[in-house]
Amino acid sequence: MTTRNLDALFSPRAIALVGASNVEGSVGEVVARNLLGAGFAGPILPVNPHESAIRSSLAYARVSDLPVVPDLAVIATPPATVPGLIAELAAKGCRAAVVITAGLDSVQRQAMLDAARPSLLRIVGPNCLGFISPARGINASFAHLTPAPGGLALVAQSGAIALAALDWAQARQIGFSHVVTIGDAADVDFGDLLDHLALDTATTAILLYVESIRDARKFMTAGRIAARAKPVVVIKAGRSAAGSKAAFSHTGALAGADAVYDAAFRRAGMLRVGELRELFDAVETLSAGLKVTGDRLAILTNGGGAGVMAADALEARGGRLANLSPQTLAAIDAAAPANWSHGDPVDIIGDARPALYATALEALLQDPGADAILVMNCPTAVTDSTEAALAVIATRDAHGAGAPILSCWLGETAVAEGRRRLAAAKIPAHETPDEAVRAFMHLVDYGRNQELLLRTPSLPPTPADPVAARAIVQRALAAGADTLGDADARAVLRAYGVPVVESRAADTAEAAAAVAAELGGAVALKIRSPDISHKTDLGGVALGLAPEAVAAAARAMLAQVAAKAPKARLAGFEVEQMVERPGAQELLAGIVRDPTFGPVVLFGHGGVATEVIADRTLGLTPLDDVLARDMIARTRVSKLLAGYRGRPPADLDALCEVLVRLSRLATDIPEIQELDINPLVADATGVIALDARIRIGEPPATAPTSAIRPYPDDLVSTRQLGAEILTVRPIRPQDAPGLVAMVDASTPEDVRLRFGIGLKRLPDLWAARLSQIDYDREMALVAERADGALVSVARLAADPEGAAGEFALMVRSDAQDHGLGRMMLAALLDHARARGLTRVWGDVAADNPRMLAMAHEFGFTRETCPDQTRVRVVKAFASAG
Repeated sequence: MTTRNLDALFSPRAIALVGASNVEGSVGEVVARNLLGAGFAGPILPVNPHESAIRSSLAYARVSDLPVVPDLAVIATPPATVPGLIAELAAKGCRAAVVITAGLDSVQRQAMLDAARPSLLRIVGPNCLGFISPARGINASFAHLTPAPGGLALVAQSGAIALAALDWAQARQIGFSHVVTIGDAADVDFGDLLDHLALDTATTAILLYVESIRDARKFMTAGRIAARAKPVVVIKAGRSAAGSKAAFSHTGALAGADAVYDAAFRRAGMLRVGELRELFDAVETLSAGLKVTGDRLAILTNGGGAGVMAADALEARGGRLANLSPQTLAAIDAAAPANWSHGDPVDIIGDARPALYATALEALLQDPGADAILVMNCPTAVTDSTEAALAVIATRDAHGAGAPILSCWLGETAVAEGRRRLAAAKIPAHETPDEAVRAFMHLVDYGRNQELLLRTPSLPPTPADPVAARAIVQRALAAGADTLGDADARAVLRAYGVPVVESRAADTAEAAAAVAAELGGAVALKIRSPDISHKTDLGGVALGLAPEAVAAAARAMLAQVAAKAPKARLAGFEVEQMVERPGAQELLAGIVRDPTFGPVVLFGHGGVATEVIADRTLGLTPLDDVLARDMIARTRVSKLLAGYRGRPPADLDALCEVLVRLSRLATDIPEIQELDINPLVADATGVIALDARIRIGEPPATAPTSAIRPYPDDLVSTRQLGAEILTVRPIRPQDAPGLVAMVDASTPEDVRLRFGIGLKRLPDLWAARLSQIDYDREMALVAERADGALVSVARLAADPEGAAGEFALMVRSDAQDHGLGRMMLAALLDHARARGLTRVWGDVAADNPRMLAMAHEFGFTRETCPDQTRVRVVKAFASAG
């Protein structure tokens, strides 16, 4: 349902409190006290059939007695009464309710939702702390305090966590725009609130406390939009949750629920933190406006021990010390005492004066090898920590507010003023080296996540034969199988372009020896069984066998496996030619289906010890080469893949392609429940899968699809316009350069009419944002010529309710006057109808008669536009669908 009627929650004109009480300490009494004392400017209407007044405010016996219609109602009554009250409020015209009541059973909960549905009354809760909007004078909660107004919005599933956050924030004078606790989230959920808060001008950053997410696609869509607009920082409870499919594969064992949430938050451009204090520290750091482009930190300190502590914390968190240039070292050396550290950390000795701080910091800011500088100060009897802080501030001011500087003034009394001055100057100020380094890594992680939202990937590879892969899976399912045999598993991978080692089946030891003789050279022998996941554990793998040794090895293997797994069905052997790749790295790649976020791709260190090493990362589908490369970079094994001790780097392009192909496989064939390639070996010559397991099954009706909608191939079409054949298709991230070229080929006047301002060139960042869209909420259709040039873009951005959408249209100047604009607008309107939109609108420049005339031809009517230089045109469809 998204943001519909949420204005009644955030900006009500009147509030009813149903269940208001005078009984000291009751929930109804605390909520009444908070609500009546918070300073709300409109009427507050208590409802209680047993009281004539609540805290000197006139009370009403029933909802029907209320003299005005409340936009918002707060309910704190027994569970059995809630559905009936929601029905009464809906009949009265109320549009939102906060249900504090806990203990509703499934029948009562459904009755509550059924009562709200006809009038679209929105419900926050049940089982929640309530809702607070300090700037509007609303405290509709049983919190022990009303927080100060500020720019942070807190959305929490747990009332207890929200209370702790409010208490912690008050002591540090941190204010809030809104505090919403969603409790059981029967109706209003994280996705709804992210959609609203992304556009809320009073909110500068969004804080989330998440226990679980029900609608993953809505959360990801709203989260990606919100995270592009302002920082979104999240705590997720339940880090210890483990995967439930460990028995089948390494992939299932390593893809725990928390790791999937981690991947989802990262993909949405959010920053995940571990605790409440870190939550607020992260927001303070991100709000400082610092931009870092890498993980290399220069540490400037007057205490060697403090610098070492910071360096240790940096290494532990995955960051790197800066490799300072000779010019930087020379500049510091000219001003520092002879016994300074001559490296990073830059220890300028305990008696460092403010001028030396300024000189050293200036040199570090000029060094291209440093992505940020952490300035540290330890109090001494011979220097003034406040003066050192002032020197840092002055140096920063000379470079602008965005200069990447963090600070750590260690101690309490002697450094308090210096730390206060730094914080007031918007230089993140910390008390310990670990906190300061953690703040730097917040910037690194957040910047990396944001960059992934906007980087332009390559065109994804095309599967070799997806029809063949589907046929293999369907044939196995029809036969009642729940796993694919080795040959079928390899065939599925081969059909999707994943390189696999050739394998042949043999029913007996003698047949295995014959196959080995045909292959020639050393072979690998593996047991075949639908009941054995990890063959090596049971002695079911023998490597490097000469053909003449295969028969004896097969008989011994059969006996050993049968003794260790007497109930396992043994179907013979697989014989493979040995792949000789000295120095190749064993990797793990696979697919698992998460019950919340759908298909997920896993990558990590492979081999028999993969679960012990536990070096892995996950990515939500769909993947592209940029996302795949980032997944690889997040693992420790990536350092080995980069080459070491004379070994050349592995072919990362080939490795990325395998992950992208697995992503496509997971999306195309939902019957593949789990897939495990281990080992996937990689070296400079490429990659090859040596062993694979695939578990299959009919997906349940409630199984989630990809949390991020894949590319809508069904909207690709070929159209003829005059003598020219054009491809009309949804835009892709790879189209960013094409958008720039289309604008370059258009006249300044056409560019102004489309964007509202004059542009000499479409900025790359704009092109990235315009080409990387969420297909679940937006659509942009491009017209592409045979040579790949883009000549038109028709764009539609639907509102969160999916009821209306704003359109925009541009045709390259030299492609106009041939009917292309009409063709693209017609295609866009067809898509809007198919999506069920009831209304499409756009703001057209008043001096653009051609576009206004075209809108008229398509049945658009004109409405008043807030901008007098533009005309709003609106088309309403007779019916949705």
